[in-house]
Amino acid sequence: MNRDLLIKKAIVNIQKLPDNKIVEVSNFIEFVLSKIDENLITEGLLKIATDSKTFNYLNDEPDLYSVSDLKEQYK
Repeated sequence: MNRDLLIKKAIVNIQKLPDNKIVEVSNFIEFVLSKIDENLITEGLLKIATDSKTFNYLNDEPDLYSVSDLKEQYK
């Protein structure tokens, strides 16, 4: 199904719902949209951090710990 047809079908179905269920659907839609916004923000921040040269100095730092320093290893 294409987007427009899905939207029209959803609207028709929502109109059949009682008021209390419409509130639930609306809350769910707002939740999904907020998750999309959060993911976009997270991806944007990750891209900025990845593209940034801010932490490049860490590449020249010696490793302070090795596997032999572990008391317990995950298997």
